[in-house]
Amino acid sequence: MSQGELLYYSMADAVGKLPDEIKKGLKKEGNKLLPHFAFEYDTWYSEALRVVKQVIPDRTEDFIKQYKNEKRKEIAFETYGISDYLLGVQRKDWEGQVFVDQSAAIPKMQVQNSILKSAQKRFESSLSDIQEMLQADLFDSELEAARELAKNGFFRAGGAIAGVVLEKHLGHVCQSHGLKSRKSHPSIADFYELLKEAGVIDTPRWRFIQQLGDLRNLCDHHKNREPTKDDVLELVEGVEKVIKTVA
Repeated sequence: MSQGELLYYSMADAVGKLPDEIKKGLKKEGNKLLPHFAFEYDTWYSEALRVVKQVIPDRTEDFIKQYKNEKRKEIAFETYGISDYLLGVQRKDWEGQVFVDQSAAIPKMQVQNSILKSAQKRFESSLSDIQEMLQADLFDSELEAARELAKNGFFRAGGAIAGVVLEKHLGHVCQSHGLKSRKSHPSIADFYELLKEAGVIDTPRWRFIQQLGDLRNLCDHHKNREPTKDDVLELVEGVEKVIKTVA
């Protein structure tokens, strides 16, 4: 449970709005003590605001507005902010009845938590995009190295590098689709069988990858014949095709 959620519960509890089922849930988690809102909110707000500004700057104004709306003309339920909650601000009607109190700040804390969660998801998505980009660049570099080795007569070495790229890519695709082999060290064959069984690749593509696996084995192991330059270049070009079409 995040600090923001605990602060939200602390706020709700202080004004008697925390549901009993949530209280019971907190007790089940080991009598987790709720933070003192007035003491811990400012630190959380400063750190959360920094994250929002960096990751989703277009939501910064919304995040700040939940704390304090500088443009408001009067105190109402819609304009009541968390800063008002911290000051214990209330608004009464002409009869002296309170119609806006600290409970009006609870939705504002909920909104801030939602914005922060959106920032965290965006950040995780950005990391994933960066990882994909770096991996694609690495594969391109490795396949180019394999191609150069083949052109210079180092056929087994070039084929081995291309085979490693194929294995890494298929393993990554399996992971993306939640497919896991029972083997601790699955091979190319294990990966393309998993992908075929899951319907990620069709039969023609499965056969194509199978042929690439055979070429990789030719380069990695001593067979009846030595791999040729054409074998390795075919493997490299095939792996490039698989990377672009199997995801």
